Amino acid sequence: MPLPPALEGRLALPIVAAPMFLVSGPDLVVETCRAGVLGTFPSLNQRSSEAYGDWLDEIAGRLEGQPGAAPFGVNLIVNRSNTRLDADLARTVEHRVPLVITSLGAVKELVDAVHAYGGLVFHDVVNLRHAAKAAEAGVDGLIAVSAGAGGHAGQLSPFAFLAELRQIFQGTLLLSGAMSTGAHVAAARLMGADLAYLGTRFIATQESMGPPDYKAMLLEAKARDVIYTPAISGVNANFLRQSLVAAGLDPENLPPRPEKHTDAEHRPWKNIWSAGHGVGSIEDVPTVAELCGRLGQEYREALRALSREAEG
Repeated sequence: MPLPPALEGRLALPIVAAPMFLVSGPDLVVETCRAGVLGTFPSLNQRSSEAYGDWLDEIAGRLEGQPGAAPFGVNLIVNRSNTRLDADLARTVEHRVPLVITSLGAVKELVDAVHAYGGLVFHDVVNLRHAAKAAEAGVDGLIAVSAGAGGHAGQLSPFAFLAELRQIFQGTLLLSGAMSTGAHVAAARLMGADLAYLGTRFIATQESMGPPDYKAMLLEAKARDVIYTPAISGVNANFLRQSLVAAGLDPENLPPRPEKHTDAEHRPWKNIWSAGHGVGSIEDVPTVAELCGRLGQEYREALRALSREAEG
């Protein structure tokens, strides 16, 4: 379907740079938006709601007056474990953030609060049951977190998942999982996604807050190095084998659930790093501008190749 009016004509590429815990910050968001790609970050990447509001001020200020800049968005964790939700939502509404991405819960009251100032709400889902609840809550878009996505990922094939989501939802569909190139983005569009949702590829950029060792590990990793396990965060997620080993864990003998530790050596996303199956396509650490330029060239070349083939 067409993009929501708030996004129509405002994106140079049909891509959202996913909000990544401890990785996405103002520099990554601003440079992504300047390149015409929708940049996002988790509110919890700041230690307090007040500091989160400061980031919103900074991002909006740096993007003001930038020709061709895409909108930006934030990720709110909608779960009882997030004691900051009400305060973060209040600042989100106050700053009229263009896009809110919700995780771990779709709540109609939150959706209504964002819609009241003209904002959009996308919700990430790993199965049809969660998708149906989000659709009932009135979200504008669903993010299909399919097999191979970095972090907390589902197990469904993107081919099957997108097709089944479209049967129950007529809003914007985004695809997440194993995409690192412009050709991957073109494939997502051909499969029925309105937007591609890229995370891991943006970790390996100069503006991301990912530690240098994390970025170096991404350059060496292949899909076989991504381990899908609940042992680290309590929910099935994809983590890099090399970071598990560096933390003193045996990837072949992980516990069925997280073990309690008294130190900081086994903290998900802090010391144990996530990645998606598309990691094998990452070979450098460019600036965001360079990466988005390359993604655009690859995307257009893929579409032209398909067009030539169709014309026969």
